[in-house]
Amino acid sequence: MTDKRDTPILALLLLPAGVFFLAFFLLPLTRLFFIGGSGKLGYMAYAAILTDKNYFNSLIATLVLATGTTAITLIISGIAGVFLQRNRFRGNATLVAMLTFPLAFPGVVIGFMVIMLAGRQGLIGDITLLLFGEKLVFAYSMAGLLMGYVYFSIPRTILTVMAAAEKLDPKLEEAARSLGASPWRVVLDVIVPGLKGAFLAAGAICFATAVGAFGTAFTLATRINVLPMVIYTEFTLEANMAMAAALSFVLGAVTWIVLAVARQIAGGTVAAAG
Repeated sequence: MTDKRDTPILALLLLPAGVFFLAFFLLPLTRLFFIGGSGKLGYMAYAAILTDKNYFNSLIATLVLATGTTAITLIISGIAGVFLQRNRFRGNATLVAMLTFPLAFPGVVIGFMVIMLAGRQGLIGDITLLLFGEKLVFAYSMAGLLMGYVYFSIPRTILTVMAAAEKLDPKLEEAARSLGASPWRVVLDVIVPGLKGAFLAAGAICFATAVGAFGTAFTLATRINVLPMVIYTEFTLEANMAMAAALSFVLGAVTWIVLAVARQIAGGTVAAAG
């Protein structure tokens, strides 16, 4: 228990965090909420994301894209992270560094890299033209955005998986094998449950990042509308600050809910495992 005499000291230590939370989160968020209700629709602007077809479609596209990005990223990072943590070989550190290198790139740069790979003058188009007589171009579609989002999501996720895989007890896997479990059963019954907390935490961050990503979407999203691009259009081209604020608030709320739920589930898992 905390001594009552330490309470003033703890309160004083928490004061900077409280001031920061108030100044840079609570006050701007409150202001954003009131701006969202200041337009022609009033506070019904918050319901427009469900009642307006364009806004609703952009929300669905954003959530589908973020979900697909999270699933693919977790599969790739899970396999690669466990392998790289369990197998030490020459060039291991270099390979890990290369996999995490995209952390240094802003979203716009990643978008241009996708264009160079799958755009009209991209490498994939040149290869498919040579092999099939027709260019395959998908950089400016949902597939192109998915490629870009997965690219910048893998570094964050793989580091989390590697840190969690290091703490797995190899004796549990040995015991499962000695009882006749196949390699797939070991993965499904021992490794995946052992990494559940890491998968939830990394997946939530991956999802939240994909939902709010703007730089890559700004570079690539010419054929589809994701919510960050709709917000940008409402604010800059339509000069509809109220709707942009309402959509931003809803986008932030969705992201916060996902992170909060994942935190609760992951926290419960860690506590149970401990």
